[in-house]
Amino acid sequence: MSQAELDIPQIPATASTGASFTLHGAGASAGIAIGYAHLLTAARLEAPRYEIDARDVEAEIERFDRAVRQVRDELTALHAAVPSSAPPEMAAFLNLHRMILDDTMLSEVPRELIRARRYNAEWALLHQMEALVQRFEEVEDPYLRERGADVQQVAERVLKAMMGSRHAPPVPGHEGDIILVAHDLSPADMILFKQHNFAGFVTDLGGVTSHTAIIARSLNLPAVVGMHHARQMIRERELLIVDGTAGVLIVNPDPQVLGEYRLRQRAYDLERQKLRRLKDTPASTLEGVAVELHANIELPQDVEEALDAGATGIGLFRSEFLFLNRDDFPSEEEQFEAYRSVVEAMRGRPVTIRTLDIGADKALNGQHDPGPNPALGLRAIRYCLAEPQMFLSQLRAILRASHYGSVRLLLPMIANLQELEQVAQLLAQARQSLDEQGIPYAPRVPVGGMIEVPAAALMVGQFVKRLDFLSIGTNDLIQYTLAIDRTDDKVAHLYDPLHPAVLQLIAHTIRTANRAGVPVSVCGEMAGEVRLARLLLGLGLRQFSMHPAQLPAVKQQILRSSVPAAEALAQRILKSEDPQKSLQLLDRLNA
Repeated sequence: MSQAELDIPQIPATASTGASFTLHGAGASAGIAIGYAHLLTAARLEAPRYEIDARDVEAEIERFDRAVRQVRDELTALHAAVPSSAPPEMAAFLNLHRMILDDTMLSEVPRELIRARRYNAEWALLHQMEALVQRFEEVEDPYLRERGADVQQVAERVLKAMMGSRHAPPVPGHEGDIILVAHDLSPADMILFKQHNFAGFVTDLGGVTSHTAIIARSLNLPAVVGMHHARQMIRERELLIVDGTAGVLIVNPDPQVLGEYRLRQRAYDLERQKLRRLKDTPASTLEGVAVELHANIELPQDVEEALDAGATGIGLFRSEFLFLNRDDFPSEEEQFEAYRSVVEAMRGRPVTIRTLDIGADKALNGQHDPGPNPALGLRAIRYCLAEPQMFLSQLRAILRASHYGSVRLLLPMIANLQELEQVAQLLAQARQSLDEQGIPYAPRVPVGGMIEVPAAALMVGQFVKRLDFLSIGTNDLIQYTLAIDRTDDKVAHLYDPLHPAVLQLIAHTIRTANRAGVPVSVCGEMAGEVRLARLLLGLGLRQFSMHPAQLPAVKQQILRSSVPAAEALAQRILKSEDPQKSLQLLDRLNA
């Protein structure tokens, strides 16, 4: 939802007497929240459709432009009002919305539709919005796919402005333990809500990489997303329990369940406070085996959170953010400044920058067809090699940033040696051009590859001869190995990181890299799952990279782990063909 209109009544001290029931979704941000439901009003505005008279075209365009200016002023005011204590994601998402608003695909194309087809302004905007959202839905990468929601939210703000209603919700007159229940939430909504004492969030839409989930994690607020019909089933003022760890929502809990969850809540909060004390503690096992814990970031501003969590490096800097919502590619200078800011902030700690990992949506510049099957199409390194000038610009920017600290270059979704040869040629070209211009860069920048497809895992013995390090992207590796779209609700339950085939590929990759003396890490979701930390340790992994919020808990698990014990049980899990036995062994490993 994007048009969140607050009108919060005084919440009674007691819960609704409605029937108790439980809903399940995706746990987006860990923790337990207990509070009263406040339902945010429905999101989607209905746009009228009619043909305007030729003599009214210019006036209709002006009406559209006036609404765009109004929304731009609102976003600017919201950005200026972001408190200094707010997570950097908030300002970043507002900047993203301003970029979307100023993009010609949203600000100019509707004007052309009004002029050429004599659409009314509302329908012209809605028509273009749906076309853009469709492009994002064809993107394979879940983080980028969910940016389509941002386009929709910006368009709906303009739509509402044209229809004479301001977007900004009124300030609530109540402070208390309130859980927001919405179809969807925009970053702007989150900022307006921040000054109030909200306990958590529940949304029908979104995934673990949606903006709501990202901001909820940065605020350490429990959240469950992807609930589908929660807003329709929950009534105002009903008592809710949000378990962001398990992805569970309990409506009108009975006194016994409520009491149990209050105890869990206090225990969780106490544990989180204890974990903060581990920030400066080196990660090592009971035997003193050192383990590197790095952070995954999407934005340059995320560095502060990574350092606060005790990260010893950036294991994955997703460079895609710079390429979003624009008709052209970002300039070399723009990329360089973004990369340099991260490198300098890390003060000598390693920064691994992944080159553009876009899905097969070649709609980055609006000129390409995504193809019939985006997941298996021209994406990641394939796309970069198909756009050599764009790729060369990014390589130059990364090399330039290497002059200011420790930079590693990571290639996404490699599958064959020919791709590495092509990259090597472009890198040589980038270095030569920088030398000719007298622009400094580090004499040696390590080049690594992501193991994300079964082909790469099976031929990793060849890759370790040509790469300086490896990073296992478990999200895609699981998806491609099992032929399962983890974003599809119909098959998501089959997405299994403990599947024997998946574990065999991961173990083979780690074992081969270790034998060759090539550093290897895991940067997918598996790295941040506490219950899998000892399993990965037992398979020989010594470098993890995860969302900063997950790092303290994983560190604690490592500090309590014994490598010999982990190795013994990991081998038994690896040999098991029975899923139930594997789960029992995993429980034993974590006991």
